[in-house]
Parts: sequence; C-alpha cells; structure tokens
Amino acid sequence: MSQIIDVYKEKMEKTISSLTENYANIRAGRANPHLLDKIKVDYYGAPSPLQSVANVSVPEARIIAIQPWDKSLIKDIEKAIMASDIGITPSNDGQIIRLVFPELTEERRKDLSKDIKKKGEEAKVAIRNIRRDGMDALKKEGKSNDVSEDETKSLEDKMQKMTDKYVSKIDEMIESKSKEIMTV
Repeated sequence: MSQIIDVYKEKMEKTISSLTENYANIRAGRANPHLLDKIKVDYYGAPSPLQSVANVSVPEARIIAIQPWDKSLIKDIEKAIMASDIGITPSNDGQIIRLVFPELTEERRKDLSKDIKKKGEEAKVAIRNIRRDGMDALKKEGKSNDVSEDETKSLEDKMQKMTDKYVSKIDEMIESKSKEIMTV
C-alpha cells in the first residue's frame, strides 16, 4: 500500500514543478531568456524552438538580444515573438533583435503579485485534489485487501503530512516570487 503513497507523491511533485515553470514565465522587470522557451519559429516549414535557430543572450538587466544563426530568419522570429503572449515589441537592426523590458509600475507589480497568488492557490487546490484521490485509493485498497484499520489510518496520516508539506512549499514559493516582484 505504500506504493500508493509514492504514486501520489509523484503527482504532487509534478504540480510543484509545473508551478515553478509558471513562475519562471512571469517577468519581474528583468530580462529572463526563459520567457522565450515556448516560442516556436517557422524554420524551413518546421516549427523550431527559438533557442535552436538563434543565440539568445542578456547583455543588460532589462534587454534580451536574439541573434539568428541565419539572418533571413529575422522577420520570422519577430513574427513569432509578436504572436506570443510576452507583451514586448521586438526591435531589430538587421542583425540582432532586441527585446527591451520596461520598468514595472507599482500597479503592474500588484497585478503580477495577484497573479502569483492565484497560480499558487490553483496549485494548492491541485495538491488537495491529489490528496483526496490518494485517500480514496488507500481506503479502497484497505477494504479489498483486508489491511488493518491501524495500517490504513497510518498511511492516511502519512498522506496528510505529505500534503501539508507540499502546501507549505507552495506558500513559500508564493512568498518568494511576490517578494521578488515587489522589490525589483
């Protein structure tokens, strides 16, 4: 029955890594090349990740520079960036595309902070749903395999402690990311 705990622990880990990925995509006024991870560029008819067709660098704190390996891709890269939801208009000089990140206003910081809390709350709900499914699986397994009530109760306690641990980890992530946004 402890393998049931392992299965649900893995699901909770995936929820945490998904939240981490979501938080990495929230821009905090600093240039972060990971914002471009999901952008695909049409390269000879095949959608390719931006990083595979260009050199992406951060020459200054608020600028991302994109230098395509093939200069003919500049228009395609600009089009892909415009179609994405990063909210930055690219500028190019024929050689390099630059994304300049504006300073965050106080209002924008508050909006981002609310978004961070919302995503964190969604992750907590997901963790609690995983716990509920795990508890149901433990009860079902306990009834069908004649496992003692004490052992089932012990595993349910373990599941609850695991849930509490992940929920507090999400709280720490919310606090950390909110602080990052508000102090940039």
